[in-house]
Amino acid sequence: MSDNGLLHLTHEQQQAAAEKIRLLMEQGMGSGEAIALVAQELREKYTKSQAQEQK
Repeated sequence: MSDNGLLHLTHEQQQAAAEKIRLLMEQGMGSGEAIALVAQELREKYTKSQAQEQK
């Protein structure tokens, strides 16, 4: 992860994240909460993939 905590996502990953946020909002979740949830999931995936690469 870069120094500012942002992940570098491909266009496809960005589209998938946006779709997931949209679906969560359709289910009644607030936009901020949906964004925070998806961002946390992406960070967890990134951290897990980094740990796998170091093995």
